[in-house]
Amino acid sequence: MKKISILTILFSFTIAGELELGSSIPLGDVKMTDISGKIVSLNDVKMDNGLLVNFSCNTCPWVVAWQDRYNALAKASNNNKIGFITINQNARTRNRGESLDNMRDFSKKYGHDFLYAVDKDSKLALAFGATHTPHIYLFNGSGKLVYRGAIDDNARKPSKVKNNYLMDAIKAVGKGKKVKVASTKSLGCEIKFAKNETENELRKENFIYSFLSSVRPVSYTHLPLPTSDLV
Repeated sequence: MKKISILTILFSFTIAGELELGSSIPLGDVKMTDISGKIVSLNDVKMDNGLLVNFSCNTCPWVVAWQDRYNALAKASNNNKIGFITINQNARTRNRGESLDNMRDFSKKYGHDFLYAVDKDSKLALAFGATHTPHIYLFNGSGKLVYRGAIDDNARKPSKVKNNYLMDAIKAVGKGKKVKVASTKSLGCEIKFAKNETENELRKENFIYSFLSSVRPVSYTHLPLPTSDLV
């Protein structure tokens, strides 16, 4: 019982703030600069059947691994009358590969055909509760969240994908149907929030470490490391 209580407390603490299914689009009128120079908001991008928001970046290996699927997802969204936008929220590393110019170069390299905008000070990412890149949020035509999480279940090997979570969700929303798998775990690199949020994250990390240490002596080297199909 003690172990269950500890895990429950830690789990509740670490996922607090994640946007709940059924929630409305946060900060829908906040203006962002796209790589084309166009100023857009989430409400501007939303189409008749919904909106797909992809929190991403330029430097994460997970993002690079999924690049061959970005354009197909954007096309499927458009065909289903769902607005598509990718957002770069890595405010803390703007001068290390995540600037607007870097975004333009990255988009050109991979032949992107969709909006790629800057989330200044990571405000939208914080409002959504996004934690990794990529992190997906799909809203229906009423502006309600119907899917959140990963693109699919295999970043490195598209031919080995067994569950096309996002593509299936896009098709369901386009047809006005319920999304069968509405929430999955986002896999990728941790978001590099603005400095003040970084300090908050460090405080959270210290809290978890102190809590575990109060239960029994532990070190970070003994904590389970995240696994990925990129290793």
